[in-house]
Amino acid sequence: MRLCRFEHDGQTQVGFYLDDIVIPLSSATESCGIETDATDSLLPLLPGGTGRDSVLAIQSKLNELPAADLTALGLPTGSVRLLVPIPAPGKLMLLAGNYAKHIEEGGGRASERARTFPYVFMKPPGTTLTHPGDPIRIPEISPDHIDWELELGVIIGKRCKGVSEADALGHVAGYTVINDISDRKFKPNSNREERDKDGFFDWLHGKWHDTFCPCGPCVLPADECTDPQALHLTLKVNGEVEQDGSTAEMVFPVAAIIEFISSYVTLEPGDIISTGTTAGVGAAKNKYLHNGDRVDAGIENIGVLTNPVV
Repeated sequence: MRLCRFEHDGQTQVGFYLDDIVIPLSSATESCGIETDATDSLLPLLPGGTGRDSVLAIQSKLNELPAADLTALGLPTGSVRLLVPIPAPGKLMLLAGNYAKHIEEGGGRASERARTFPYVFMKPPGTTLTHPGDPIRIPEISPDHIDWELELGVIIGKRCKGVSEADALGHVAGYTVINDISDRKFKPNSNREERDKDGFFDWLHGKWHDTFCPCGPCVLPADECTDPQALHLTLKVNGEVEQDGSTAEMVFPVAAIIEFISSYVTLEPGDIISTGTTAGVGAAKNKYLHNGDRVDAGIENIGVLTNPVV
C-alpha cells in the first residue's frame, strides 16, 4: 500500500493512501492489534526502515477487511492536508535531458547512453518543495514563461556510495511524483554585459523560484514497485493532457542514475532524485502557466499530484 504524510486537526501523521481516503497508521495499528513505533516520518515505514516489517503485517490484515471496514477506518482525503512525503531531504537532485523525446522537442539531439552521462542539478528543498494542493506561485520577477515537467521521484532508503547499477534499486525506499516547475526565460538584469555562461545560469536559476518543486501525494514503496521503468506518465493543465509518456523512455534508468550519482556523492536516506521529464512541456508549444490554472501530474500506481497556480 502507498504511504503518505498528512495533517489533521493540527497534527502531522502518517498513513496509508487509498486515493479517496487516508487511513492513519495509528488507527490501522489499533484495529489490527500490531504495535508500531510512533512516527511522523515515512522513512522508518519504507524499505530499509526499522518499521517496515510491522507495516507489511498491518497491510496484510487490512487487505483482508471488507471495503466498508476500510472506509470506516479512514479519513476522506479531502478532509486532510496532504504533505510532501519527505519534508527536509538532505539533497534534492534532478536530471535534465533524460528523455530523448523531450530533448528532441526542444530542438536538440539525444545522445546514446554509452556516449554521454546524466546531467544533474539541484534545487533548494526548503523553499521549492511544495505540498500537494498548495499553490505554484508565479514569480513577480519573471512571470511569463513558467512551465511544467512531470517526473518520477526516487527516495533513497539506504546510505550508498559507489553502488553498482545491478545493486542500486536495493537502496531505494520508494517512488513519488514530482513536478519540476521551470522558468524558461529567466534573465536577470536586462542591461547586463553578456558572459559565456550566462545562458546556463539563467536556466539553472529559473529552476529555483519558491514553490517550484511540488511533490507527492504519497509514496509507492520500492518493494511494491515491480519495475520503475514501466510507469505511465500523464500531466494535465486545466483537464487537457499535455504530457503523455512512460518511464521506459529514460535514457538513463533509475538504477543507472543512482550508480552515476553515488560514484561521486554519498546518497543518504531521505535524499530525493527526480529523474527527468518526457515530451509535452509548455515551451515546445509556447504555452505556459498562468494564474488560475490547475496542474494534475500523475504517475501510474503512485497517484496524482494536484496544484493550483497563483
